[in-house]
Amino acid sequence: MKKIGLIGAGHMAEALIKGLLNSKVLSPDKIIASDVSRKRLDFISSHYGVKTTEDNKKVIKSTELIILAVKPDTIGKVLNEIKGLINPSKIIISIAAGVTTSFITKCIRKRSKVVRVMPNTPALVLCGASVLYFNPLLNNNEKIQVKSIFESVGIVEIVENEHLLDAVTGLSGSGPAFVAMFIEALLNGGVKMGLSKELSFRIATQTVYGTAKLVLEEGIHPAELKEKVSSPAGTTIEGIHQLELHGFRGAVMSAVEAAALRSRQLSKGG
Repeated sequence: MKKIGLIGAGHMAEALIKGLLNSKVLSPDKIIASDVSRKRLDFISSHYGVKTTEDNKKVIKSTELIILAVKPDTIGKVLNEIKGLINPSKIIISIAAGVTTSFITKCIRKRSKVVRVMPNTPALVLCGASVLYFNPLLNNNEKIQVKSIFESVGIVEIVENEHLLDAVTGLSGSGPAFVAMFIEALLNGGVKMGLSKELSFRIATQTVYGTAKLVLEEGIHPAELKEKVSSPAGTTIEGIHQLELHGFRGAVMSAVEAAALRSRQLSKGG
C-alpha cells in the first residue's frame, strides 16, 4: 500500500486513520494528515502516532493517495492550492458530499485519477457503509488499494454511475440521523410508559443494534422479520397499525428522497 495523505483531520479522517491502523493496512509512518487546527493535529499525532502538518502541499508532495476530508464549501479553495502538485501518478479521493469528480478535475485543470466516496458516520466505530465511484483513469490495482482503505472502516460498495451517489447520500449518508431519531422515539416511548430514561436508552439502542445484526447475519428480509414478530391480535401488530396510520414508512421514504434530491442540488452547485 502506498503512503496516504489526508487533507483535513476531522472525525471522518480520524475514523479512517483508526481503521487503517487497526486493520494493519498501514503503519503510522505511512500516514500524514494536515488541518488548519494545530490543536486537532496534536490530538491526531498523540493518539495515533501519524505524521501531521499544517501545510497541505507537504501532504501532496509526500504521498500518492490523497484523501480530501474537507467540507464541500472549502474543497475548491484546497484544490486551487494543491493543483500544481498533482501529477498522473497521484490518486485524489474525495469524501466531500455533493462534490462531483468533474468539479474536482475542472479545479485541478488536468486529467487526474479521481475517486468520489460517500462514507457515513458509523465509520467512527468501524461499522460504516462506504460507496465508491472511480473515474475511468484508475486501473484495477489502484481500485483495490482505494477499496481496502474504506474496508478498514466497514463495508464497501461500488457504483458505475456517479449520479447514484446522490441516492446513496440520502440513504446511508443521512440515514444515521434518521435511525438516531427512531432510537430517540423508541426510548421516549419507553419513558412515556414508565421506564427510566437510562433503562429505556439501553433497551432501545440494543434493540435497534440487535435487529440490524440479525437481519444482516441471518439474511432475513426486514418484512420477513416483521411478520415473525407479529402474532395474531398481539402487541406488535397493534403497534404496527399505529405506525401505518401515521405514515411511518412513507415518511422515511420521503426523507431519503428529500436528502437525495438535496444532494443532487449540491452536486449542481445549488
